[in-house]
Amino acid sequence: MLYDLVAFDLDDTLAPSKGSLPTEVAEALRDLLQRVPVCVISGGNFDQFRSQLLAGLEAPDVLLTDLHLMPTCGTRYMRYESGQWVEKYAHNLTDEQKSRAIHSLRTHAEKLGLNEKRTWGPVIEDRLSQITFSALGQQAPIEAKRAWDPTGDKKHALAKAVAVDVPDLEVRSGGSTSVDITARGVDKAYGMSKLVEVTRIAKERMLFVGDRLDPSGNDYPVRAAGWPTIEVAGWEETPAVIAQIIAE
Repeated sequence: MLYDLVAFDLDDTLAPSKGSLPTEVAEALRDLLQRVPVCVISGGNFDQFRSQLLAGLEAPDVLLTDLHLMPTCGTRYMRYESGQWVEKYAHNLTDEQKSRAIHSLRTHAEKLGLNEKRTWGPVIEDRLSQITFSALGQQAPIEAKRAWDPTGDKKHALAKAVAVDVPDLEVRSGGSTSVDITARGVDKAYGMSKLVEVTRIAKERMLFVGDRLDPSGNDYPVRAAGWPTIEVAGWEETPAVIAQIIAE
């Protein structure tokens, strides 16, 4: 194979946003895991990884040991050891940093008119190592999220305004309706660099697959840092991409 490790974004790359892992993607991932280690990096917390990825993957322990999980944009790193998932590192924000970030998000969301009357679940979530603003709530339907900000202008404006208030933190547009705040310098490229350290696999031998590799996307730091990448328009394309990776 051309690569010794393949990494994936989760939402809209392996599964619908906040949705379950489709059967055809699970089959393709199990097939890939039999050949090379796999990493999944996403803005979601580990509970989301459990419900969205692991529950549908249905992989045996022998394959899970080759699965690297990086929740909250790589600010946390999990490995499967002795039958359980073990946290290897976590770059948690301080209480003061989280308080400033949440206050700024609330203030600027109000000023920009981004507070919606109808939401599905929490709009602001404390993920310990990441503060996430989701305009329609964490459990909003995919159709509603896609319709809310099709150009990305709303979330980009919010991210730009909040970044001024928290210069010591990293503020990025996340998914279709979200803004993520983490420790400065910790993003998906940071997660990939940590994979190089722990696996000793050279970056040119790693491939990253994501749906937001454009300059405004939260997958872009990986491309900008020089990792080989493949962009997909949605999870529906991913099984064919995996098949092509295996064939090569």
